[in-house]
Amino acid sequence: MKVLLTGANGQLGQALQKNVPKGIELVTRNRSQLDLANFDACQAAVHEERPDWVLNAGAYTSVDQAESEPELAHAVNAGAPAAFAKALKIEGGRLLQISTDFVFNGRQSSPYRPDQQPDPLGVYGASKAAGERAIREVFADDPSALILRTSWVIGPVGQNFALTMLSLHQQQKLLKVVSDQVGCPSSSLNLATACWQSIQRSADGTVLPPVMHWSDAGSTNWYQLAVAIGQIGQELGLIETPAQVQPITTADYPTPATRPSYSLLDCTSTRSALHLEGEHWESALRTLLQHVQLA
Repeated sequence: MKVLLTGANGQLGQALQKNVPKGIELVTRNRSQLDLANFDACQAAVHEERPDWVLNAGAYTSVDQAESEPELAHAVNAGAPAAFAKALKIEGGRLLQISTDFVFNGRQSSPYRPDQQPDPLGVYGASKAAGERAIREVFADDPSALILRTSWVIGPVGQNFALTMLSLHQQQKLLKVVSDQVGCPSSSLNLATACWQSIQRSADGTVLPPVMHWSDAGSTNWYQLAVAIGQIGQELGLIETPAQVQPITTADYPTPATRPSYSLLDCTSTRSALHLEGEHWESALRTLLQHVQLA
């Protein structure tokens, strides 16, 4: 089975490459090899490689910058999925699209179900929601396309909150971190496992839900996550003394893009469909920080 992976140099892309199941021929494309903003190039990649699957892990993920670059954000996050979907429909391949909790507005107080309608707050979320719509327009009820939404992705490599906080704990004595945004991290290592399980179970003939949700288990906020990173980082010998972490509100830390105040994803149906148990976020955090130590 041939899988074309986009975003190969990203944190999820690297995790996927370290955990390739047997029997899969993985063809990778990083940003320099495939411009996801180029619709024709995305289609050409599919027609050239004729993969059984496209695993679209590449994305425009600069949430704040997207507010000033909406055309580029939409070209990458909506145009590329549309291009892959149309080309795969012709070639007979399948698509696994990675999406985000940012497609929701964060105004409810219970975990978002996969069947709930997107209602994004900003450009980034709107561009990802547009990508989902483009896929559904091409594939309709055809189970050949899967959308996997995730949240707060962190990992032992790349640019993410865990590594940023780890560095700040080493450099500063006081950190001010937002405490009124509720969600759950997704370890790139566990997310990679969910991606491969999605492809393998589909290949075995299992009909999976067209939209799935994946994060680690439990709930937290950015402040609590920052504290945990400092504590676990110290236990693992990654830092000598954690910084003091002070909780602040979203209003205290204004950003160009509005963040959802609540973005927990209901992963119950996905865990059941994939036959995977959710690892609690603190345990998953420890595991990924151990990989930082070994890197």
